[in-house]
Amino acid sequence: MNNITDDFLKEFLKNAKDIVIVGASNKPERASNGIMKFLMGKGYNCYPVNPTEDEVLGVKAYKSIKDVPVTPDLVDVFRKSEACPEIVREAVEKGAKFIWLQEEVYSEEAKKIADENNIPIIMDKCIFKEFLRLKMVG
Repeated sequence: MNNITDDFLKEFLKNAKDIVIVGASNKPERASNGIMKFLMGKGYNCYPVNPTEDEVLGVKAYKSIKDVPVTPDLVDVFRKSEACPEIVREAVEKGAKFIWLQEEVYSEEAKKIADENNIPIIMDKCIFKEFLRLKMVG
């Protein structure tokens, strides 16, 4: 499912509610922190996944995707590319509807897993920049 159109993406982001943020961090200088803050500000329920954090931005953090108490609409990944195949497998098992690998995160194996399970995947793109590009901010 490579042909993700702007219309599909806009519609998906408009209707999504629950976003799992893998690699969420309490460090304000980290992109995952700013993005989680942005997404929460847009009204999304964010579920940080980070085994080293108890909570991120005041929200309970989970050790892994499988521990998150909802079926995620979107799994947003802020981890090294090598970690992605395993993360995508977990996302598939959890029933995620969409997988997003942030800028500089790219994995052919992760893409193959998502494709085999008919889950749209975006790689190497910043979700915030896409909100701006799609004029969904403001």
